[in-house]
Amino acid sequence: MSEDKKDIAQSQQEALSGIRWNEAGLLPAVVQDARTLEVLMFAYMNPESLRLSLESGQTWFWSRSRSELWHKGGTSGNTQAITSIHYDCDSDTLLVKVVPEGPACHTGENSCFFREIPFDSPPASEGAGAAIKSAAADSERFAVLAELERVIAEREVNRPEGAYTTYLFDKGVDKILKKVGEEASETIIAAKNKDNAELRLEVSDLIYHLLVLLQERKLPLDEILEELSARHERPRRD
Repeated sequence: MSEDKKDIAQSQQEALSGIRWNEAGLLPAVVQDARTLEVLMFAYMNPESLRLSLESGQTWFWSRSRSELWHKGGTSGNTQAITSIHYDCDSDTLLVKVVPEGPACHTGENSCFFREIPFDSPPASEGAGAAIKSAAADSERFAVLAELERVIAEREVNRPEGAYTTYLFDKGVDKILKKVGEEASETIIAAKNKDNAELRLEVSDLIYHLLVLLQERKLPLDEILEELSARHERPRRD
């Protein structure tokens, strides 16, 4: 075992030693899409299913109704590739972020939480209302990135014939990197030429190819956003 793997194994054991299992030896697990942050499902893990999840990189749970382990997507193919696992301040609940390969719900819905209870919310204060509108605007503003990331991930799995994204994944990382380099160069040229119409097109192409690269490397866009957020929060030195 390499030193890196030893360090990870040791860190895992240290984290697991603080987990507080309930009286049945189970732990609630909330599963969230790492790209869109949508809550996909809720299930339970026992020590064995958590171990299998950590070892395989895919979600395993404990079925209380069947009293057995179950591998999410083991029969349907709708697996969930784990990007991170967090536990809460009381050490008794897990948050599992995943990249799903298909719908999370057995009904075929993307999320198990697709049914809504009608709710007439009270009027928000002026400040709260502005914050809600701002959050909604931001969500809508960047929704196209989440949707593009989702489509690219589906293209990698399904490889539809004739699709350009399929072509890139079939050719491999070297081809993808070449396209990223080409689009970056064309973006620079458009900016130097002070041609905003061309710049808009080239930046769009660059972002698309960067998302393809992130998918090839299995690095969710959410982690890039988290890194940018962390940099923004660091104290300035100037």
